[in-house]
Amino acid sequence: QVQLVESGGGWVQPGGALRLSCAATGRSFSSVMMGWYRQAPGKQRELVASITSNGGTLYGASVKGRFAISRDNAKNTVALEMNSLKPEDTAVYYCGVLGYWGKGTLVTVSS
Repeated sequence: QVQLVESGGGWVQPGGALRLSCAATGRSFSSVMMGWYRQAPGKQRELVASITSNGGTLYGASVKGRFAISRDNAKNTVALEMNSLKPEDTAVYYCGVLGYWGKGTLVTVSS
């Protein structure tokens, strides 16, 4: 049974940083793209960042230059380093791979 479990969310002040992690179990995802998505209240889920099996990355326009996605194929994990956080980054962040989704982790950016 495939499971994706996110961790690392929480509350942070504007300008702060957080690191999210997603651990996948049940099968290896080392050969496929992995991604982070987010959904803010009242908004649709959107792509934050994705990373291919060989490390190619893609970022949403609103996070480019502030966030960094990485993966560890040996550990079947994907991480999202978030810097210079803004209130508009507040959302539930989800790990997504091949149609599988985690339950999400809440990130709140406020003073």
